[in-house]
Amino acid sequence: MMAAMIFQASGSGIFGTMWMPLLLMFAIMYFMVIMPQQRQRKKMQAMLAELKAGDKIVTSGGIYGTINGIDGDSVIVKISSEPQVKIRIARAAIAQVEASEDAK
Repeated sequence: MMAAMIFQASGSGIFGTMWMPLLLMFAIMYFMVIMPQQRQRKKMQAMLAELKAGDKIVTSGGIYGTINGIDGDSVIVKISSEPQVKIRIARAAIAQVEASEDAK
């Protein structure tokens, strides 16, 4: 009877210490990988939601232009002023909005 109690007590101690490093690794991964990615995704979604005509943008493909119009999930971008060249791109393809002259 006494041997069974000792075995159970030592078994729960080993079981508890085996899970501690795994929990610690998950917590570190959450705070260093998952949480920053969630923040970045929310920031990007907010930026895409605030797009308006006249904003100067850069696409993920490296195209610089000015938003001429927004049509649902696509954006019409003017990329040249001389012969008015306009292209339609997906809203999700916009990588960043350049700071306007007023903000600088």
